[in-house]
Amino acid sequence: MSDAPVSNNRLAVLDHSRLRAKTGKDGSERGRISVRDVDIVFDTVSGPHVAVQQANLTVRPGEFVCLLGPSGCGKSTLMNAIAGFVEPKCGEVQVDGTSVTEPGPDRGMVFQQHSLFPWKTVQENVAFGPLMAGVGNNEANSVARTFLSLVGLAAFADAYPNTLSGGMQQRVGIARALANYPSVLLMDEPFGALDAQTRIMMQENLLDIWGEFHNTVVFVTHDIDEAVFLSDRIVVMSASPGKIIADIDVRLPRPREQSLLTSPDFMALKRQCLDLIRKETLNAFQQQNKAG
Repeated sequence: MSDAPVSNNRLAVLDHSRLRAKTGKDGSERGRISVRDVDIVFDTVSGPHVAVQQANLTVRPGEFVCLLGPSGCGKSTLMNAIAGFVEPKCGEVQVDGTSVTEPGPDRGMVFQQHSLFPWKTVQENVAFGPLMAGVGNNEANSVARTFLSLVGLAAFADAYPNTLSGGMQQRVGIARALANYPSVLLMDEPFGALDAQTRIMMQENLLDIWGEFHNTVVFVTHDIDEAVFLSDRIVVMSASPGKIIADIDVRLPRPREQSLLTSPDFMALKRQCLDLIRKETLNAFQQQNKAG
């Protein structure tokens, strides 16, 4: 989906982006996530609700990890703790050895429903993060144009979000998240509201972008095919309270194409995940019946 030709200026911006996303000031790799003994509890009218229980997870720099599980299992809640939107009741979340206590530019976020500013153009939306970080107007717009070109939307720089399709809006959201040079990209069911064909195209586009930058990606989904197709690892969570019950290596070759979806190795991984999710979904139904 990226535009051609590639200008020298765009190459310079992309090279800088790769370096910023992957390497800290001391030369160390960026993007390591550590979740240790994390409980997340919400107060409700009926009392405390344990959303995530004793979560332990390490994500290596540059890995693509999918969080998979039945609805309400705490996938998005755990991601929000990594993002800094939710504070654990106990335990700790770290990114690159620093405790997460609030959102930060080292973690880019893409939501299921786009969060673009409707009164700003596409380019202004993407340039917003760099401007807030103190980058000059010319440089911020140059970065915005580069990332819009990367996601194939350079021709829509002056358009407003409400004139774009859902898939295009999500591509703008990805460009905006990347424009801050994050070492970690957090994606909460970003393709869940798209039609099947657009979703497939977005998955392929995302893998192309990840292949360019190799940011650490944590991707929440309830779609098993999507998890297997995209990830290096699939972390499966149980029915509420959400616990990590499986950590599955996805050793399928890269780059990946849609023909992979019918291969024996793909189907074996899909069956393994399906069995786990079915068991947890049945457990959730049983809990609901008992509560009723």
